[in-house]
Amino acid sequence: MRLDKYLKVSRLIKRRTVANEACNQGRVMVNDRPAKAGTDIKLGDVITIKFGSSDVSVRVTSLDEHPKKEEAASMYETV
Repeated sequence: MRLDKYLKVSRLIKRRTVANEACNQGRVMVNDRPAKAGTDIKLGDVITIKFGSSDVSVRVTSLDEHPKKEEAASMYETV
């Protein structure tokens, strides 16, 4: 699954275009490497997102294409 789509469906970022912009600005890293929006995400990858002065790090636990709102939080675990 593409990184920008994962960020949107897991509800880490509200919109896919915002996720794409964050990737283009270098604020998203996958396994400690800068990632583009089209980066392929796999189970176990660690995603770090810079939100202003804070960082959010999560580990991918599920790659569901169309999760329900209640299931979105179970797609990752905080690292």
